[in-house]
Amino acid sequence: MSGAGGGTYSLLIDLAAPAEIEVGALGEHRFDAGVYAYTGSALGAGGFSRVDRHRRTARGEHDVRHWHVDHLLGHPDARIDRVVRSVGVDVECAVAERLPAGPVDGFGASDCGCESHLAAGDEGESLDPFAARVRAAHEAAVESGNSGAIAESEDPTDYAESDARVDVVAGE
Repeated sequence: MSGAGGGTYSLLIDLAAPAEIEVGALGEHRFDAGVYAYTGSALGAGGFSRVDRHRRTARGEHDVRHWHVDHLLGHPDARIDRVVRSVGVDVECAVAERLPAGPVDGFGASDCGCESHLAAGDEGESLDPFAARVRAAHEAAVESGNSGAIAESEDPTDYAESDARVDVVAGE
């Protein structure tokens, strides 16, 4: 998954058991067992290699906790089930705003005005229906052009002609 062609991603996380997790400067928070979606950006030269780093954290192969999501992924009951990606476009905030409010205010949103970039599934919601909602949020954000294609041009017509696409890839 690494390499060029960055964009926006949502990690679909399954938390098998409730957990009290220290989330950096946000403090300790309770996470109920269930499904979560963390939305982030993979812009720049490394592209989606950031997702590979998240995978290593979830597998216990990387213990540096730099981002809020590292604290959740570092918990032994958390695993990345799949990743929804908007390739070639920066729609991070547009996707986060289309998903349900997260359980932790400010999670993953310290550099923007969003309430949270972590969404929680409804009580008892399984991964497949939640993943469909997350994919729909990506598709709507890409179609609406709330942000721009990853390009040097600021011309909005360039966005419509971009190769932006939404896909789903394996988690761990």
